[in-house]
Amino acid sequence: MAGVIMASEPSWIVPFTGLSPQLFLKLIAVLRREGADEVRRGRPWSLPLEDRVLLVAVYWRTNLTLRQIAPLFGIYNVLDILVQNRRNKAAARRFFRRLLKGIGAVPRVIVTDKLRSYGAAHREVMPSVEHRSHKGLNNRAENSHQPTRQRERAMKGFRSTGGAQRFLSAFSGISPHFRPRRHLMTATQYRTEMTTRFAIWDEITGATDQPTAA
Repeated sequence: MAGVIMASEPSWIVPFTGLSPQLFLKLIAVLRREGADEVRRGRPWSLPLEDRVLLVAVYWRTNLTLRQIAPLFGIYNVLDILVQNRRNKAAARRFFRRLLKGIGAVPRVIVTDKLRSYGAAHREVMPSVEHRSHKGLNNRAENSHQPTRQRERAMKGFRSTGGAQRFLSAFSGISPHFRPRRHLMTATQYRTEMTTRFAIWDEITGATDQPTAA
């Protein structure tokens, strides 16, 4: 998924780096000559060099943490969401192929629940990858589904598979921005944090520029 902030959009460069787009490109060229790493596919922070430089500039120009900034650059804990009608071998195979295409690398280990169709699809699509499905290993993935389940209940269910797919593809990237680690904050800290995050969202989406109704 693409991020909200990208170096390919010149309007983001000046406010955060203080450089014109032309000078920013010269800086990138110098960094490349000095041996700066190019994008390494399959890594969570696998951003192009231009976006990584812009991310560092955003980090230093704001009071945000990297955890807060990451979703704005398209870096999420949830790599992808695929909604399907069935949970058979064909559906599992389709999911594995989509995931491999998205991350651009072959994982070392894949963890799923104990559904047998995952094992059958795994042996066909990526037999060299270790497959684990022991009890408790899938908790992190299951916990990442909780915001989806909460939204599904709030919407009284999804009307169609296609509608759910379109909604969740966007929701999985936006949701982390509004979900700080509440259990590590006091009530005052949480309110301050959420005020900051909503202000950032309004600025990025242009909501602050919209005329208010009389």
